[in-house]
Order: sequence, then C-alpha cells, then structure tokens
Amino acid sequence: MKVLVTAGPTREAIDPVRFISNRSSGKMGYAVAEAARDAGHAVRLISGPVALAAPEGVALVRVTTAAEMLAAVKQHVRGCDVLVMAAAVSDWRPKKIAALKLKKSDGPPRIAWEATPDILKTIAPLKKNAQVFCGFAAETDRVAAEAKRKRREKNLDAIAANDVSKKGRGFESDRNALTIFLATGRAVRVAPTTKKNCARILLGVLAGIEKKKKK
Repeated sequence: MKVLVTAGPTREAIDPVRFISNRSSGKMGYAVAEAARDAGHAVRLISGPVALAAPEGVALVRVTTAAEMLAAVKQHVRGCDVLVMAAAVSDWRPKKIAALKLKKSDGPPRIAWEATPDILKTIAPLKKNAQVFCGFAAETDRVAAEAKRKRREKNLDAIAANDVSKKGRGFESDRNALTIFLATGRAVRVAPTTKKNCARILLGVLAGIEKKKKK
C-alpha cells in the first residue's frame, strides 16, 4: 500500500518569537509511519515540529502551521491508499500576527482568534471509494461519543480514540491505549501498550479495510 501519515503538533505564530501549539510529541504518528514501513508499504510522513529523528526509508515532509499541513496533505492524498491523520493540529490561530515582538511591559495582549482549517473535513471531497481514511481523537472526556461524532462528520473509515487524561499514556509518552471505531459500527480495543504495538495493530485493521474495499 501507499500510506500517508501526519504526525506531531502544528504551531501558529503570535509574534516573531511566540506561538500557540499543543503537547503532541509526534511519537504516535512516527510509530505508525515506521510500522507501515516495516510492513513493506511505501510511506510518506507529513510532520509538524518535533524532536524526533527522521525515520529511515520514509519520505518526510516537514511543515509548521495547520495551513502548511493542509497544503501538503492535499498535494499527496490523491496518490495514497491509506491516510492516517495522527497529527494534533492547532484548532485556533491569531487573526493577525504581530510584526514585532509583543512587549511584556505593555501588559497581556488582546489577541483575536480564528479557527484553523479542519484538514479531514476539507479533503473529504477528494476521497476515492477505494481509499481508507483514519483519524485520531485525543479526548479527556466523553471519549467514545466524541470519536464517533468526528468519524461520522469527517466521513472516516476508522478513528483511533485515546483518553489523554490518563497518566502514562498519550501525549509525550511512549505508551498508549486506543479504541478504534470503524464505520461498520465495530470497535477494536487496544489495551495499554507501547505506541509501536498500537501502531502495528492499527495498521493491521486499516490494511484489512483496504483489502475489502479493493475486492
């Protein structure tokens, strides 16, 4: 298969030295890319700013902002069989980036915010029948309900949900636990384990969906 993976956070500038972002380390997305590579698939990884080494044997595209990630996904999604959106994309950005550093002596700045593009919603019309799209839902409450809503709204074949309020898993950790909700209504639960194991199990589920679609 040709597998396209997004990973890591995005950053939205406030001024030349400050930005808004999130706690994503990119470890889950990188684990997915490496698992796909190890399974013999051709892999392209679109990565936000992370402190991880580039995986060998994987085509790496580096981006910073949500808009840059959207542009990269649009460029490469048509040629993939499976898309795994593991990136934690910033939800908001300042409407205007200050040209100069905001001075502390001026007090807290008043910043007008706007939503960043929802990448999966934006590219949904580009999806071909045989393609498999998978998202991630990092939640702290109502995990199943939120994941199922996102899967429906974004026309996904699967969504991997994880409760990031649990200690020792999720953001910045080497471990995770997933519930993979499928469009068929079935759910695959992955007990707490390494992100590498989570990635292998997820890839197996998505490969099964891709195989059925191509029959």
